[in-house]
Amino acid sequence: MTRPPARSGPRRAASAVLAGLALLATGAIAIPGAGAESAKGGKQPVIGAPARDGHGCARIERTLPTLADWPKVDSRIKRNPADEKRIAKIVAGMTLAEKVGQMTQPEIAAITPEEVKQYYIGSVLNGGGSWPGRDKHAAPKAWLDLADAYWQASVGTRTKIPIIWGIDAVHGNNNVYGATLFPHNIGLGAAHDPCLVRDIGAATAAQIRATGQDWAFAPTLAVVRDDRWGRTYEGFSEDPRITRAFGYEAVRGLQGGSAHRLGQKGVIATAKHFIGDGGTIKGVDQGVNPSSEAEMINIHGQGYYGALAAGAQTVMASFNSWTNADLGINEGKLHGSKLALTDILKQKMGFDGVVVSDWNGIGQVAGCSNSSCARAVNAGIDVVMVPNDWKAFITNTIAQVEAGEIPMARVDDAVKRILRVKLRAGVFDAPKPSARPLAGSASALQTRALAREAVRESQVLLKNNGKVLPLAADSKVLVVGKSADSMQNQTGGWTLSWQGTGNTNADFPNGTTILGGLQEALGTADVTFSETADGVDPAAYDAVIAVIGETPYAEGVGDLGRRSLEAAKLYPGDLAVLDKVRGKGAPVVTVYVTGRPLYVNKELNRSDAFVVAWLPGTEGGGVADLLIRKSHRSEGYTGKLSYSWPKSACQTPLNPGTEGYDPLFPLGYGLRYGQTGSVGTLDETSPEAGCGTSGGGGTATEDLEIFNRTDIAPYKSFIGSPENWGGTEIGVDGQAAHSEINVVQSDVNVQQDGLKATWTGTGPGQIYMQDPAGGSDLRGYLNADAALVFDTIVHQPPAARTVISVHCVYPCFSEVVATSLFQGMPTGTKTTVKIPISCFAATGLDLEVINTPFLVYTEAAFSASFANVRWVPQAAKDPDARTCASLT
Repeated sequence: MTRPPARSGPRRAASAVLAGLALLATGAIAIPGAGAESAKGGKQPVIGAPARDGHGCARIERTLPTLADWPKVDSRIKRNPADEKRIAKIVAGMTLAEKVGQMTQPEIAAITPEEVKQYYIGSVLNGGGSWPGRDKHAAPKAWLDLADAYWQASVGTRTKIPIIWGIDAVHGNNNVYGATLFPHNIGLGAAHDPCLVRDIGAATAAQIRATGQDWAFAPTLAVVRDDRWGRTYEGFSEDPRITRAFGYEAVRGLQGGSAHRLGQKGVIATAKHFIGDGGTIKGVDQGVNPSSEAEMINIHGQGYYGALAAGAQTVMASFNSWTNADLGINEGKLHGSKLALTDILKQKMGFDGVVVSDWNGIGQVAGCSNSSCARAVNAGIDVVMVPNDWKAFITNTIAQVEAGEIPMARVDDAVKRILRVKLRAGVFDAPKPSARPLAGSASALQTRALAREAVRESQVLLKNNGKVLPLAADSKVLVVGKSADSMQNQTGGWTLSWQGTGNTNADFPNGTTILGGLQEALGTADVTFSETADGVDPAAYDAVIAVIGETPYAEGVGDLGRRSLEAAKLYPGDLAVLDKVRGKGAPVVTVYVTGRPLYVNKELNRSDAFVVAWLPGTEGGGVADLLIRKSHRSEGYTGKLSYSWPKSACQTPLNPGTEGYDPLFPLGYGLRYGQTGSVGTLDETSPEAGCGTSGGGGTATEDLEIFNRTDIAPYKSFIGSPENWGGTEIGVDGQAAHSEINVVQSDVNVQQDGLKATWTGTGPGQIYMQDPAGGSDLRGYLNADAALVFDTIVHQPPAARTVISVHCVYPCFSEVVATSLFQGMPTGTKTTVKIPISCFAATGLDLEVINTPFLVYTEAAFSASFANVRWVPQAAKDPDARTCASLT
């Protein structure tokens, strides 16, 4: 493919597009949904390449037609008859073990090159935070050496089918030390520049080529409906029009290529996660999407129409369920949905590439485990991501085929798809990874100018009282805030590690913090940094720049659940810093680093100017470029919101075209230099106990989440024992240890969602979750017939009396005996436990001052994992809830 000319500056969305955003925000243009008219003549609609803008990139349409059925997607990459003959010949000569090996995808930490050869493995992956030799600072050569070893093992098999390696390159090659990282997708959505997305895709492909991988698990095409979702920043927009255009260009940039092949410098792209991951109830990661089929077609499907039209070769199945009993929809987990993966995606939409599962995704399908799921394979999964249990998966799958549970025709179809994608990717004819184009290229890993441009385009100016911005080039500024000099905060999740945590500035040798960018623009002598704003006089400066906002998270760890959207409660230190500098003689410019829109009325009231920088990646200098008047750098702020911004703390979901749509800043909002906006003094009220909860004499309606992959504020996890009954907090790495009890992370439902507690038998100990600030009034949960609910896996049954207790500020507490409960559970299998809150209330628990809603104590050897701890209204009435009398 001949690429459009190199970028010479920002490609602006056409004025018609921005006008369309304004109309959409007011509801004048409805997002397509129910009530669709049939295609003309009742024929299935067909969708191909989108209309182009003046720069040759996909146009963000003013409106999208409402579809009555799933469309047939006309892919840029067509079937090659010669490939199909070659595929048929290879498959005809393969054994069952060779075929199942092609379908199996282990994680690099769990498989050696020798095992790749022994088991005929078709692909490997590395998860977030997994590197060659477990070395976070692994050099490109180490990546290439491992890629070469896997490749050599694969071509040394009887079939000589080359292996491919997939990687989560979601904002650049973000697992690789020293690589330039781009803004996360939420920021790119605000740029409204499809050409920018194409160029970033191409640059990311080059970065992946530099370290020897073949396959990017990107782009995410979620149309996000509820910003409580922890993956909100992975979606380009809540507007399906933007997602559709960007899906096309992201794939085009990653893959390159011609009518039958990917480009020589391209990599395999992945359209993910099919389908509806951004539409779950309450924004719960891996939760339930209740959409009608019309909503799935016209909202959640749009990104796939763009990506598949561009020739995306793989689609990743989604963790979420698709269920709505009122509409007769009961697909359950989409990894097991033949309707979604085969009937819709492969047949109606005509996708002829590979469907890959997500991390242990098959284990969530009813009746399945991480190592065995005939239903998922029969539903249409072609490549099964089984990071650690891959040997058992191979054994089980071969047995299921031999027993007729999985038809051989389904296996053959999967292998044909895998070979088709490998042929299109050119790996059959390619040399070893280290001998391919761009391998080891330092310049390919460094695309700083493009990343900096992306940062400039993505920022959105929400407030500019007195036209404070831009600051003069000779300004003297005071910089405050926890994120001013933090590469970890500005790069966010999916950065070196899975969660983006545990990183320091030294882990980004080629990046620039926002503070560094300001020092570059103004000179170090005119920039004073005080993170907490202590001991400084703002009046001595021309302006104060406060860089605040969210800290890193990924996937469900970032879910807000019942918590409100209020930033001041999520990150209270930010407000304290603003209070120290506002009204002290210098205007306050707030730069907000965030993965989603949050309720920031308090922060806005304390700021003269307010800029949303999203998660800008490694090029913090792009933030400084717009704060400081540098005419040679850019035209200023041009970004427009691709997500609506809330005006109250519980205002979610918040999407155009829905009833009562009343945001603080609508979709498409963004100021330019010279504009001040119309933000006056904003209301600062917010609920004390979160959204949808009720204390006192009311009745709770929302789950009280206590631990869901991570601690849910205000609760923190601890262990206690004679070594320290005061409690040792369990760290962000999920670890803590006393001689009597130790805790590590474990997998219960999903990756690293649980805490595995092991009592050594040397003395008593406890694991518990507590609000260090004191008690809360939770009487509403007793009124709602709630139960304490948690998922557990018993690894070793308790050898002595074991209790589960709830504390109302010690020595006020109540407990139930759970010895027989844990002893009766099958070892190694997940069990969901439901204990009525009334069991605790019956023995004197004071529900007005609950500070420890979950505690497990025993005095002898015991080992169990605990996950998804919560209080659930009405759960005491469930048939599987325990009775108080049964707890002995």
